Amino acid sequence: MGLYVIKMPDIGEGIAEVELVAWNVKVGDMVKEDQILADVMTDKATIEIPSPVIGKVLALGGAAGQVMAVGSELIRIEVEGAGNFTAGAAAPAKAAATPAPAPVAVAAAPVAAVVATPAPVAATTAAAPAAIKPTNASSSVLASAGAARQAGEKPIASPALRKRAWDLGVELQFVPGSGLAGRITQDDLDAYVARGANASTGGSAENRYRELNDEQAIPVIGLRRKIAQKMQDTKRRIPHFSYVEEVDVTELEALRTQLNTRWGKERGRLSLLPLLMRAVVLAVRDFPQINARFDDDAGIVTRHAAVHLGIAAQTENGLMVPVVRHAEARDLWSCASEMARLAEAARTGKAAREELSGSTITISSLGALGGIVSTPVINHPEVAIIGVNKMVERPMVRNGQVVIRKMMNLSSSFDHRVVDGMDAAEFIQTVRGYLECPATLFVE
Repeated sequence: MGLYVIKMPDIGEGIAEVELVAWNVKVGDMVKEDQILADVMTDKATIEIPSPVIGKVLALGGAAGQVMAVGSELIRIEVEGAGNFTAGAAAPAKAAATPAPAPVAVAAAPVAAVVATPAPVAATTAAAPAAIKPTNASSSVLASAGAARQAGEKPIASPALRKRAWDLGVELQFVPGSGLAGRITQDDLDAYVARGANASTGGSAENRYRELNDEQAIPVIGLRRKIAQKMQDTKRRIPHFSYVEEVDVTELEALRTQLNTRWGKERGRLSLLPLLMRAVVLAVRDFPQINARFDDDAGIVTRHAAVHLGIAAQTENGLMVPVVRHAEARDLWSCASEMARLAEAARTGKAAREELSGSTITISSLGALGGIVSTPVINHPEVAIIGVNKMVERPMVRNGQVVIRKMMNLSSSFDHRVVDGMDAAEFIQTVRGYLECPATLFVE
């Protein structure tokens, strides 16, 4: 038998470290070739690490939430044959005379501790692996695998498994997990359902009362940590100011209805966003300082002729901003189809890194939950973001008469270092003009 060591791969683009988001295997598992071992994250893109070999997992090189250097040891697998790791070849002559100790399965440290002091795991190909005695904390992590959860302890499971459990009417709190750190697998859920357990079993009224009153310490890892770091950095570096204007979208909605009636079956139905995207594309022609990115370290503002529109999208894992590139060269349906494609890729975690970066201006919409006013945070290093609030019918005075109109607020934020208040106001008024007289959207 041999030892095969898989190192953290070089993702490219000069990235020196990545975050280990989740393990899909645990110590002792048999893995197949191309089986996904772990999910790692760089910026907002999640990458799956497959196994190039068949074998048994001996040790994991880190815990979920840990930041690991490219080239550091990710996992050790026992394989048939020689493997790719020979401890004696790199060991000193004296050590060569003594058989190297067998690799020891190292238990992952608790996630909370890793988040508090993230440290990359150093590569260990230069020497024989040393036997490491698990700490009490790490031992408890392994001991909890497959055991019932304590009151207030949150079950660990993937979004897909949580949805399946919801559909089955099963409370994951009562499902024992056999995965790393007690993670619940699909097999665990199948076994629980096969035993005839249901949501009404698994705990006394006293235990459920304790669950409602216990506190949980939830580590901020993965995409949630990336979002937190991005928001903190943006608010610290950019002096925001917001500008809110109401827009009468009655005629715009009438046009959208007509376009969907005429072309909906052939080209797909349009939402309001492609029309707003078109208005922004036209408006930035007169305000190039809005369609820009500010490198505040170098003190350079780069104005872009191309309009790469970021569309803020909420996913199960958190906020993501896929980018519709060259919106200025697209018609309404092209914008709509590309936006739908990117949103689906973001929701399913399949969006490529280049599809989540490089935007020059961003639109943020909360849809029907958009409220009356919002103060969106700029997507650094951009200098502007346009927030779309919900559309409502309101009584308005037009030509001395009270009439019912469809109204919608635009709540936008700007970087006051490079965008003056007057320019921001004129820009939004230009967007408003296009939306209130939608025929102008198609006049070049």
